[in-house]
Amino acid sequence: MRLVSRLVALVLLLSGAAPGPAAAARQEGWSVPILLYHRFGPAAASMTVPTALFEEHLRCLREGGYTVIPLRRLVDAYAGRAAAPAPRSVVIVADDAHRSVSTDMMPLVRRYRVPVTLFVYPSAVSNAPYAMTWDELRAAKATGLVDVQSHTYWHPNFKQEKRRLPPAEYEKLVQSQLARSKAKLEKELGGTVDLLAWPFGVWDEELLRRAAAAGYVATFTLVRRPATRDDRPLALPRHLLTAADRGPAFARLIAGAGAPAVAVLRRGPGPAAAGRLR
Repeated sequence: MRLVSRLVALVLLLSGAAPGPAAAARQEGWSVPILLYHRFGPAAASMTVPTALFEEHLRCLREGGYTVIPLRRLVDAYAGRAAAPAPRSVVIVADDAHRSVSTDMMPLVRRYRVPVTLFVYPSAVSNAPYAMTWDELRAAKATGLVDVQSHTYWHPNFKQEKRRLPPAEYEKLVQSQLARSKAKLEKELGGTVDLLAWPFGVWDEELLRRAAAAGYVATFTLVRRPATRDDRPLALPRHLLTAADRGPAFARLIAGAGAPAVAVLRRGPGPAAAGRLR
C-alpha cells in the first residue's frame, strides 16, 4: 500500500491536482469521481470486484488524503444547497443490491466509516436469490452510512424496450418503472427517493425529462469520467470499477478528484466510451 500511496501522490503532482495554494480556486470548478461497484467476491468476474481489491481502494483513498462524501452531498452542491465539494472528494455507489453488498461490502463500509449510496431495483429484493433482502437493506441504512435510491423497478433496457413496444406502451412502461420503484423504496425504507441510476447506462433526453417529471432531481450514467461543475445533475457520469482498476490505474482514476475541471475534460472519457451506453 505504501507503493500505491506514492503512486497516487505522483499522479496528483503530474496532473496538477496536488494540494497547495490553488486548491481553493479549484473548488469552483470541482471534479469528483463517482466510483461505481456492482458485486464483490473472492475472485474477479464479469461485474465482480474482488473484495480484497475493494479494501485496497478504501485504504488507498484514506492514505492518499481523500474524503469519501455522500452522493447526496454532491447533488446538494449542484442545487446550491451545499458548498462546493472540497478537493480530493470522492463518492462511492453500488448498483443492483447484490447479496455480496451485504456480505462483503458492508463490513468494509462499517470498518472504514465511508458513506455509500445503493441503487436498487425493488422487484429483485427479497425475491431473487442473488439479491439483498428488505431486512438487509434496512440494516444497512440503519448504520447511518447508507442511502438507498432507485435503479428503476425491474432493471429494463429502455433502448430495447423502445424498439419492441408501441409508443404508448413504451411511455407507460417508463412511467411505471420510475414511479413504482420510488414508491416501493419509500414505503419499505422510508426517506426520500429522488436519485436514479439508469439500468445498463441507457438514457436519452426524453428519459431525462420523464425522470424529472417523476420527481427525480439527479440521474446517473456510465460515462467513465469525474462529475464536474459543468455537468447536468440529470446526467451525471460514473466510473464503473472493474478488477483492472488497481495500482497505477486506480491512482490515475482518483487523481481527477480536485483537479481543474478543464484538465479532466481534456483527458476525455476513458475506455467506457459514451457511445456504448445507448
